[in-house]
Order: sequence, then structure tokens, then C-alpha cells
Amino acid sequence: MLHTWFTDAVGRFPDRVALVVEDRPSTYLELDRLSRAIAARIVRSLPARPRVGLLAARSLTAYAAYLGILRCGGVVVPLDAHYPEQRLALVAELAGLDGVVAERDQPVGAAIGRPVLRFGRAWLDETLRCGGPATDPATDREPGPDDVAYILFTSGSTGMPKGVPIRHRHLDDLVRHCLDLYRVDRDARLSQTFRLTFDPSVLDLFLAWGAGAALIVPSEDDLFDPVSFVNRHGVTHWCSVPSMITFAADSGLLTPAAMPSLRSSVFCGEQLTLRQAAMWADAAPGSTLDNAYGPTELTVLATSYRMPRERSQWPRTGNGTVPIGTPFPHLQARLGPDDELQVRGSQRFDGYVDPADDEGRFAPDDDGEVGGPVPSSAWYRTGDRVTEQDGVLVHLGRLDNQVKVMGQRVELPEVEAALRTWAGVHEAVVVLLADDAGGGVLAAAYTGESLTARQVRERLLAHLPVHMIPKRYQHLDSLPRNDRGKVDRAVCARLLGG
Repeated sequence: MLHTWFTDAVGRFPDRVALVVEDRPSTYLELDRLSRAIAARIVRSLPARPRVGLLAARSLTAYAAYLGILRCGGVVVPLDAHYPEQRLALVAELAGLDGVVAERDQPVGAAIGRPVLRFGRAWLDETLRCGGPATDPATDREPGPDDVAYILFTSGSTGMPKGVPIRHRHLDDLVRHCLDLYRVDRDARLSQTFRLTFDPSVLDLFLAWGAGAALIVPSEDDLFDPVSFVNRHGVTHWCSVPSMITFAADSGLLTPAAMPSLRSSVFCGEQLTLRQAAMWADAAPGSTLDNAYGPTELTVLATSYRMPRERSQWPRTGNGTVPIGTPFPHLQARLGPDDELQVRGSQRFDGYVDPADDEGRFAPDDDGEVGGPVPSSAWYRTGDRVTEQDGVLVHLGRLDNQVKVMGQRVELPEVEAALRTWAGVHEAVVVLLADDAGGGVLAAAYTGESLTARQVRERLLAHLPVHMIPKRYQHLDSLPRNDRGKVDRAVCARLLGG
């Protein structure tokens, strides 16, 4: 089970630091006591095997509750406290939540409509003082490998978020492989730059706890100065989106040998450019540098590529990006039509929360269609175009209208639907434009009432996360169309400055 990576470490390393959050260290024994106590409260308050929304961010409560939900047989459904109430209420409904865990003083909108279990600092301190429960509560609720461990919601092309259930068994091969691949041992200190709503956070957690190492959680301010964070905490293993490299470099932080403690650096969630890789390698000369790839449906990461130590041996790719490497040994990959990467194996999920979202996302061995329950032999269609170069895969882009903003998936049709529904525009086209940070910003061309950018944002804030709200807007009398009568997205992008 996913949480047993942690509970096994408690027996081996009870007094070692398991977590540093809000600059407060907690040992494995202390985190074990807190998670047991939260599990006991969940057992008393919610149905068996509950689906629990975790509305807590970078806090001790969040990490203790994550473990507590798992160890009483529950399903963790991370909820981003920065998201608007209507969005959270929609996810609560789609996930079938039985309850929500939150901080003592954290506002929880009435629209979510679920029982709220609150845990404050005083409760945490009192639990540690008293020692917490001696044993796991309700051991009859212990989950099995086929039970769902967590559900993450990604942007959906139909205008509705898509729920991705990941079972305990989907993570076993992944954690074992990455512990060895990234050389995580009990003396390691791993960063946690990702929010719990973003699946690389799961790998950070259980790589650290599977090795008996420490997970170091930066504050929001620390993310603006990753070099100081790494050096202040002696971080040995770093993982983030590549955009953070460009931000740190533009801020003048990535000086030569600025991060001597780093032993391993992994980047994922966006294309990593060779230029970004060179800047980071200069600042962390003692670190290996890996570019990893994997959609949520394939359980965090599915491929990885390690840059050679010698710069003269670095790859040269046609699009200037670092290869995404080769599939993990327990996975299989193939190229489908239009060079789409398709993957199957022990990490492939079994289908979305709403089975209607499975349509067109899986491919059988032959040229037929996958209907009904998804068989284990089916390939997941990633929607990513790749090519093989010198025996490794290079990511070329998407086949559809999905993009990445700060590493988070955004389906452009979902944003367009929100503009039509909530902003009151007639037609809308949303595109991703390159920005100076090496990532991208969303921009929208629209027809109907002419609005200021501020008016549009105010209308969308109650319905979309901030990263899904376009930053640039262009009002048009009509959208440009090609000779087939379809909206010409390329022309829209040029009009928006792309």
C-alpha cells in the first residue's frame, strides 16, 4: 500500500526527521502519531472507505492528513485552497466526497456541501504531547492494492474537470524504480515544490518516506528564491517544473556552483530546454540532471533521460529540448498514428471517474476500439507527439488543444467554454503564447461585448483557477476562419501577439 512506505520507515527510523514544513521539523514517530489521530477522527466521523477532500496546502496538517486518510482505507482528493468555491464544489460533486479536511481557521465555502473535519496547531501539539493512538484505528478498513489511493482532477476538453483515480498498486513499481534511479537514501533531503493537487508531489512524498529521508516543504516565498531554500535546508534532491530555472536565472540567482548540496535534480511537467538545463547544471555542478515525463494517467512519471556529465556529449535536438528518454523498465511504449506516444503497464490507470471520459483515450493491440471496462492490455493514448532520436524519445508537442501552464494541464476548450458561459462572450479562441520565463501565458480572442481584461478576469475568477484565466485579450468583430470555414487558430495567435 502507498502509506506503508511511510509506516515501514517509522519502525526503522522513528527519531529521524520525516518532514520540515513551515520551518518546523517532525520526526517519523511524530508524523506517525498525528496521522493515526487524524485517521481515528475520520473513522469516527465518516463512512467506511471515505473519499476525503484535502483542503490544506503547505502545512503539517496537510501531510499528516494525507497519511491519515490512506491508512484508514480512505481516498485522498486534494483540493487547492486557491481555487474558487464553485470549482471546488464541482470537484466535490464529481468525486463523490464524503467529507473535507481543513485547517482550523481555513474558510470552507458552503457550496462544497460536505462535513468538514478541522485540525489546528493546538490540536496537533496536544496530540503529540499525549502520544496519539497506540495502534491504527479500524484495521479492518486497511485498503488493498486494487483500492483507489487518490483522485486528481485535470482540465477537461468537454468543459468539465476529469477525475483520474490512481490505485495503490499503480505506485509500487514507480516508487521502487525511482528510489534506485535517483539514488534516494536515508540521508537525502528532498524538495516538495509542487502543490498536493499536482501529482509529482506524490512521488516526492513517498520517495522521501520510502527511504527514511526528509521531505522539505518550501513556503510560497521560498519558491521565489529556490537557491536560498536549497542552501538553507541542505536540500540534496530537487524536483520542479523547468520554468523555475528561467525565473531563478532571470532573477540573477543561478550563479556558478550556487547549490553545492544538490546530488539529484529532476524536471518534469513542461518541456525542458537545453538552455535551461545548462543554466541549472552550472549552478549545481555536483548534481545529476534528469528530464522526466508522464501524464497523471500514467501515475506521475513514465520516462526519464539523464544528461551526460560531459557537455560535449549532450544531445542536440531539432526543437532545442532535452529528450524525455526511455520508458521505465516495467512499462511498454509504442508510437501510434501521427507519432502519438502510447503507454501501458503497471502504472497505467484503469479509467476516469466518469467512464464517458474514457472514449478515445485507450487503444487496443489491433486497430479496433476499446469499449466498456478498460482491459489491462490496452494502451493509454497520451496525446503527445514524440520522435525517436539516437535511441531516446524527444517530445514534439500535443496532438490536441491541451497545453501546460506552469506544469499544470489546461484544456483550451474548457477555458473557451468558461469564457462563453461566465464572461458572456459569443465566440472565443484561447491560445498559449511564449513568455520570457520559457513557459507560456494564455491569451484569448473573442467576439460579442467588448470588455476590459479586468472585467473578463473578474467574471472568471469565481469559476476557474487563476492559472486557467487568460492574461491577454483581443476583441474581434468576428473570428478569422480558414478556407474550410473553421476558426483559424494560427491567425488568432498572431493577432494576440504570438
